Amino acid sequence: MTAVPDPANPASRSAKGEATRQAIVDAALRLFREGGYDRTTMRSIADEAGVSLGNAYYYFGSKEHLVQAFYDQMQVLHAEAAEEVLARETGFAERLGGLLQAWVDVAEPYHAFAGKFFKNAAEPTSPLSPFSTESEPARRASIALFARVLDGSDLKLAPALRSELPELLWLLHMGVVLFWVHDRSEGQRRTRMLVGRVAPLVDKLARLTRLPVVRGVVNDLVDLLADLRKS
Repeated sequence: MTAVPDPANPASRSAKGEATRQAIVDAALRLFREGGYDRTTMRSIADEAGVSLGNAYYYFGSKEHLVQAFYDQMQVLHAEAAEEVLARETGFAERLGGLLQAWVDVAEPYHAFAGKFFKNAAEPTSPLSPFSTESEPARRASIALFARVLDGSDLKLAPALRSELPELLWLLHMGVVLFWVHDRSEGQRRTRMLVGRVAPLVDKLARLTRLPVVRGVVNDLVDLLADLRKS
C-alpha cells in the first residue's frame, strides 16, 4: 500500500505540497489583514490561494489551524532575526532587549491586522489564545528562545529561579505584545522604547535576587509558581 502523506509532519511533505501549504497560509494572512478573521472563510482562503476547498482542508482542518501555522512561522522568523544578537552579546540586558526588538521587527508587517485578530485571541477559551493547548508548540518554542537568552548570558541566578525565568520572560513578552497591539505610534516607536527601557530594568531586578535580603521573596515566588501548576 502507498503511504498517505501527513500534512502535519514536515518530513512527509513534498516540495510541491509544502509550496501549496505555504500558499494557503499566505492567502489566509492576506485575507485576515484585509477583511478580519471572523469574515474570512476557508472557501475564500482556498480561492485566494488558487486551490480547491478540499485541498485547503487537507492541509488545514480549520481557520484555527491556519493561525497556529502562522504562530509557528512567526517563531521561526523570530529565532532567525534574533540569531545575530544572541551570537554576539553576552550581557543579559542586551540579549533580552535584542530578542524583544527582533520580535517587533518581524511582527511589524502584521500590526494593522493584529487589532482585529486580538479580539479572538484574547478570549480565554479560544484555541487562538497564546495560552491555549493548541498554541503549546509555539509557546514552548518561544520559551526556549528566552532560555537561550539566559543560558548564553552573564547573569548569575539561584538554580530555582533560573529554571523559572524563561517562562516568566515569556509572560513579560506577552505583556509587550499586548502593548504593541494597542500602539498606534509610527513604526510602533513607543513599543520599541518600552523594550529598550524594560530590558535593563529586568536585568537589574534579576541581579538583585542574589542579595540575602531579597532571597526569601524569590523563594516565595518560586513556591507560588509551583503551587499554581499543581492547582
